[in-house]
Amino acid sequence: MDGNATGLERGTTLYQHILHQQQFPDATGEFAGLMAQISLAAKLISRQLAQAGLVEDVLGFTGEVNVQGEQVRKLDEYANETFIRVFKDTGLVCLLVSEELEEPVPLSNSCPLGSYALVIDPVDGSSNIDVNVSVASIFSIQRRAPAPDAMGGLLQPGRRQVAAGYVLYGPNTMLVYTSGQGVHGFTLDAGLGEFVLSHPNIRMPERGPYYSVNDSSSASWQPYVREYIEYLKQAKKRGEPSYSARYIGSLAADFHRTLLTGGVFLYPGSVDKPRGKLRLLYEAAPLALVAEQAGGLATTGEERILDVEPTVIHERVPLIIGSRHEVELFETFARGEKPLVASR
Repeated sequence: MDGNATGLERGTTLYQHILHQQQFPDATGEFAGLMAQISLAAKLISRQLAQAGLVEDVLGFTGEVNVQGEQVRKLDEYANETFIRVFKDTGLVCLLVSEELEEPVPLSNSCPLGSYALVIDPVDGSSNIDVNVSVASIFSIQRRAPAPDAMGGLLQPGRRQVAAGYVLYGPNTMLVYTSGQGVHGFTLDAGLGEFVLSHPNIRMPERGPYYSVNDSSSASWQPYVREYIEYLKQAKKRGEPSYSARYIGSLAADFHRTLLTGGVFLYPGSVDKPRGKLRLLYEAAPLALVAEQAGGLATTGEERILDVEPTVIHERVPLIIGSRHEVELFETFARGEKPLVASR
């Protein structure tokens, strides 16, 4: 997307913001319409979450198992169906890829090459729903590349994403997105029923005070990952700013804190599962685009997340994402190098 993001004021609606960014001759309005439908899905999911514990069929499991081999929660199913419903036959999206579905779903009768595809994790962190912890919807928008079949047209590296972001359902509902012109956050004003600009031009701190990782998995990490975490823990002894551990267990929620305050989130591969757990197309790549647009970095330890060439829809990758200092430091350990430590 071309355009100028300057001059935007807090309180600008999401739709006004997108129209402002699309002030160029060949803008068709399709992207603005697509984002409007994403915001509609987010409002519906947010309303459903607000009823959790009060209304039946919000909490708990459906009894089904998804393509990932995970039990499907009722809200997973609701959110997935909501995204399909708000885009079905709108002509805005040709195909939808979801964590909950084995194959892409066609949302239009015709799918010309170059049409938009929507790639989503309908509810990230859904295991936290029953205990009232923040969850999110993660999304990626891409144009299908020329390919002999629909599947091939979706297997693109993250650097080709048209836009990406997430909707965080917490104390308030917040939509954060980038279309290549920086990162902007919008908070849902329940009274207006609109997402309004609350966090313009978000920049991730160069260095942060937190590291976020599931420490209970440390026994299965590669040795250099354990060495890296121990290095962070010993920062104060080296006379450097100290780190504190923070881990929510909802990827987007942990990333959102990292985006605003700095630091690093890690979900590394393990000795027995070197590809890790997180999915490339609808978890790692969208957040990597947001991170890099905000001045941060995202890596597998071996290559930039946005350069990874996917081979299957539900491909998994290790993810280390956050402030430039902490991510580059991790890459140093991954290469088998040791950072220089000044003598005291």
